[in-house]
Amino acid sequence: MNAVINAKQLRASLPEVVAKVRRGARFTVLYRSRPAFQVVPLAPVAEPCGELEEDPLYQAKPLGRSTDGHSAKDHDALLYGR
Repeated sequence: MNAVINAKQLRASLPEVVAKVRRGARFTVLYRSRPAFQVVPLAPVAEPCGELEEDPLYQAKPLGRSTDGHSAKDHDALLYGR
């Protein structure tokens, strides 16, 4: 649902707007009769990564040889930031 409200309505009914946004509603807010911004739900937060030892990709056996001259340790640093 995308509702249009003006800035005065937003200020007057902020708790209700917040509750609706938490349930998935979207609002376009007008300021001086022109669209100024949107109030939308946050995107889901990504789950933090687990330990490398628990990562099935990290535990996989090597499939081939590197053709770019980098070692497996270099690739791990690139992929996992370590």
